[in-house]
Amino acid sequence: MSLFSGLSRPMKAAGLALVGVAVIAAVIGGITLATGGGDSDTATPPGTTPTTSDGGVSPSSPAPGSPPATTPPASSAPPSSPPASSAPPGQPGQTGQPGPGQPGPGQPGGDQQASHKWVTVRVYNNSTIQGLGEQAAKDFRASGWNVTDVHGYQGKLPSTAAYYRPGTDEEAAAKALALEFGFQALPRFAEIQNAAPGVIVIVTKDYKVNDKTGS
Repeated sequence: MSLFSGLSRPMKAAGLALVGVAVIAAVIGGITLATGGGDSDTATPPGTTPTTSDGGVSPSSPAPGSPPATTPPASSAPPSSPPASSAPPGQPGQTGQPGPGQPGPGQPGGDQQASHKWVTVRVYNNSTIQGLGEQAAKDFRASGWNVTDVHGYQGKLPSTAAYYRPGTDEEAAAKALALEFGFQALPRFAEIQNAAPGVIVIVTKDYKVNDKTGS
């Protein structure tokens, strides 16, 4: 005897429909369980570091919350060059080094002497020593002084001195020259008062040769 034999035809139709719906629901449920179970076996829980088959950490997967690694840019600045070497010490013209004919550090006069060496200097020999005037002129020129003439002087003077006209450039030049070579600087006396402009050095036998040329 059938399950639906005692029911009317409309009730039979409704029962068959419910059975069909139940069958379809069972099929869908089975498919869902099958697919959902497979995904749960392979998915990685959030916050878990992926690992390889041997238990190591996968190198391609950064740790959660860590910023991506960056490679520092290569430096484009050229290597620094060493400073240019300075000229060897002792050469004329360098800072702190005297040039030819210039007094060195610690020598009398210094820059003051150099600033007056353009003034004309004339040398007179007032001794019986042959060539003493020429030797004095040579010493002065070797030190950078502007010696233009060498003559003899017939008078008689007690000592070597540089003579100048007061109030002119000759005064400072004569004092610097006298300081450098160790004799007096005096105003011109009457006999040479009207001589040509310039410092007049009259050397006597007390003049000490100061040959700076080394000859």
